[in-house]
Amino acid sequence: MKRLIQFLLLSGFVHGGETLPNGIVLPVEWPPRIGGDAGKPPLETFSKPGDPPEPPYLKTKPAVIEIDLGRQLFVDDFLISEMTLKRVWHQPVKFADNPVLKPEKPWELGTTRTPMAAPFSDGCFYDPMTKRFMLWYSSGWYDSTALAVSRDGLQWERPEYDVFPGTNKVMLKVNDDWRRDTVSIWLDHDAARPDERFKATMFCRSGALGTKLDNYHPGLLLLASPDGIHWTLRGQTKHSKDNTTMFYNPFRKVWVFSHRIHIKHDDGRYERARAYWETKDFFSVAGEAMKERTPVYWMSEQASDLRETTKQGSAAIELGNSTLAQIYKIDATPYESLMLGLFEILSGPTNDECAAEGKPKRTDLQVAFSRDGFHWSRHRETFIGGTGKSGSWDRGYISSVGGGCLIVGDELLFPYGAFAGDPSNTEKYYVWGGLYANGATGIAKLRRDGFASMRGPGTLTTEPVRFSGKHLFVNAKGSLRTEVLDADGKPIVGLTAAECTAFNGDSTRARVSWKGNLASQAGKPVRFRFHLAEGDLYAFWITSDERGSSGGYVAGGGPDFDGGRDQKRTRP
Repeated sequence: MKRLIQFLLLSGFVHGGETLPNGIVLPVEWPPRIGGDAGKPPLETFSKPGDPPEPPYLKTKPAVIEIDLGRQLFVDDFLISEMTLKRVWHQPVKFADNPVLKPEKPWELGTTRTPMAAPFSDGCFYDPMTKRFMLWYSSGWYDSTALAVSRDGLQWERPEYDVFPGTNKVMLKVNDDWRRDTVSIWLDHDAARPDERFKATMFCRSGALGTKLDNYHPGLLLLASPDGIHWTLRGQTKHSKDNTTMFYNPFRKVWVFSHRIHIKHDDGRYERARAYWETKDFFSVAGEAMKERTPVYWMSEQASDLRETTKQGSAAIELGNSTLAQIYKIDATPYESLMLGLFEILSGPTNDECAAEGKPKRTDLQVAFSRDGFHWSRHRETFIGGTGKSGSWDRGYISSVGGGCLIVGDELLFPYGAFAGDPSNTEKYYVWGGLYANGATGIAKLRRDGFASMRGPGTLTTEPVRFSGKHLFVNAKGSLRTEVLDADGKPIVGLTAAECTAFNGDSTRARVSWKGNLASQAGKPVRFRFHLAEGDLYAFWITSDERGSSGGYVAGGGPDFDGGRDQKRTRP
């Protein structure tokens, strides 16, 4: 009986829990326990529960989908009832002047032959108070955290701060023997206390530079800052591992900790995977809360993600400690009406093999999307990847950033870290070897909402939706007409395709109009049918703002926003 109830919960047949802004009703038991608890520190689990389930909200959709919050993207079939269009995925283009930061300063070049000026998650946000972009990054491998700033998100400067005078380093070391590993930083626009406006986690190892490091001490540090420069330690927990990250899910107002766990296979191999833990109070992770609610298993790579192996004689060399691809890290951010995930996927080679050749590991970024914050629709092609070529600044070990991306005009900017490696450095302690040398920062650009488009010619009809706004906007290029259908699927007089002013052009924010009044349908279940003669439809949304602000979330932000959402501005 218990297994039956769990199956029904995971399948979406039993609800009764929290209702999300999009109309999805979560199960009473949340988060779901796909494979039970992740285990006690250091978060080991000894069996693989199986492939992650598909998002249950795609199988059992709300009777009426609420679309008041944010742009509505076609990255899955949640909004779609029927269509003859084709979904096309798009990849960002790397900035021509990459890298935008590279190791140049003494504190970035370091003393261990592992220069670095790149985010290792860290964070990148636009601060509307200072009107500048802020990028935190690792200055030197396992060394310090520095902060660069920019006016446009492309050209970056290193101001001198008073934390370490004469440098742009910002985080004081709590202990001289603690080495920073993964850092996650978040700009909390809704912080109740000004001194907690910026929040951070830092996983540390202990030991001196250039020596063998302790993997699991002192664990995860929790920090707060009023300005992103001056930080104070607010708590500590050992319930963690490297590449543990955190992010904020504003749709449910919870902080999510994405813990790395290891799955032990029957043949003795270890596989990297993820566990999930959430809390309303960010700093409660340092108290008793995590002891009372153990992180649950979240996800690992599926068997379908088998990667190529290299051969040495007759024996296959396992890539990344496994012949399967592995989830190395997850960063996520709220984007418009959903959560955008950047999954760092490891596909080899092993640490030892990389160390022997002084080359970086092969990790690439994939995108994923979630409408409940737990289940993901993944696009399994590379979104941002390394070149794999010796001598290239971004040969491999690609890392996403906290905040995910920035919004600048009609573009999304994705900061990322990458490594060139150093074949001349084969240090015996491989954590100081060439595989972790010469880390730098790049930017990749994508059209706003441009992850996937629905390509014509053809039509797309939505599921029943409900809104309270007055104006329909689209992100599209090509030739488009739109009609509104009533509950019986019949075109509404005044809002038919024939009465729609055709859109012809290319715009990330184009208003659609009819002879009739769209506001007359507010609060009623309707469907939209898009007629695309040719071109691409990326997103649509309804708003009361005639200028087109969506009310949705804006990831790391940008100069057009006063906070974390795309809202009608209170100032010109």
